[in-house]
This record gives sequence, C-alpha cells and structure tokens, in this order.
Amino acid sequence: MNKVILMGRLTRDPEVRYGAGENSTAVARYTIAVDRRFKRDGEQSADFIGCVAFGCNAEFAEKYLRQGTKIVLTGRIQTGSYTNRDGQKVYTTDIVVEE
Repeated sequence: MNKVILMGRLTRDPEVRYGAGENSTAVARYTIAVDRRFKRDGEQSADFIGCVAFGCNAEFAEKYLRQGTKIVLTGRIQTGSYTNRDGQKVYTTDIVVEE
C-alpha cells in the first residue's frame, strides 16, 4: 500500500496549469514544509516536499491555498526521472495528492 499523510505549510503559492484541448485538466504543483519531530542542536528543521494535484484538487489549490497556509493532505509517493538539458538523468519524488 502506498499512502502518505502530511501536514505542513506551503512555501509559495501553487503553480497551476491547464492542459490543452476541450477537456483540459488542471494540474497544480506546490511544495510544503513539514517540520521534523525532533530538533537538532535546538534548531527547528523541516523537509520540503513537492506535491502535485490534478482536476478538482488542483482547482481547490488554485482557489484557496496561498504561501504560508497550513494544510493536511493524503496521497501517494510517485517517483520518476527525466534527462535535463545537460544530458544528465534527474530523479524525482513527488506526492500525488488524493485529498
């Protein structure tokens, strides 16, 4: 089972794009900062996790989410890769938002 539950704050406003064509689907990308449970040397630290939402979830993000908004989301981890302009292979890990 691949299920993730995260709570954090948006690091910037969601970036929303729409697909081409009659039945265009909204796609929202954003990053959330999730505080780590334990402090190191008295400092608070966080993990910055990339999220992608489709359809209604993307439209919700576009309408209601802004930088600094605290959210809870559920989704699944998805990995991928691509070759950048320099010919190097880049590996990605994102959360696909379900709720």
